[in-house]
Parts: sequence; C-alpha cells; structure tokens
Amino acid sequence: MSESTAEPTGNTWGLWEVFVRSSRGLSHVHAGSLHAPDAAMALRNARDLYTRRNEGVSIWVVPADAIAASDPDSKGSFFESPQGKDYRHATYYTKSEGVKHL
Repeated sequence: MSESTAEPTGNTWGLWEVFVRSSRGLSHVHAGSLHAPDAAMALRNARDLYTRRNEGVSIWVVPADAIAASDPDSKGSFFESPQGKDYRHATYYTKSEGVKHL
C-alpha cells in the first residue's frame, strides 16, 4: 500500500472516495466516501464501513481531490458525437453483397 498525498488541512481530515471489488465482480465499484487523516486509516475505515459482510476482496481509496471529473452540466457538449463522423456508427454501413454472415 502506498501512502497518498491527501494531507488533512487544519483540524479536518481529507475526503476519500472508496471503491470496492466484490467477490463476484471483476471491477471495483464506487461504494461511497469517508474522511480520514491518511491512506492507511482510510483503508481501515473503508473496510469497516463498506465490507461488513465479507463481500469485498479488494478496496481502493483515492483522495477526492485527486479525481478529475467532467462537469455533469456540460454533458451534452462533452459527450455528443462530432458532426460528420457518421462512419463511427454501424448504421452508416450497408450490407455487402455476397457476405452471408453479416
């Protein structure tokens, strides 16, 4: 486990985002957030809060300020497809003659 740079500011603890991989899952899923003074304490607190019934096999804790995220209010312009690039979609193509498996 590597120590993070999320240092508590003043008397407050840093905010950490918690990701848990379940015994049935292949990927980590965001489980929630918690406050802790360092990565080691964040891991212990995350284990206690988010894996009470032994459902987790792996936990990631990430300082919240280390996560870069898109703006939900800009989702239209951020996620819209560029104009003139219809070839990226399967509906752009027609079925070729003589190809029976498509």
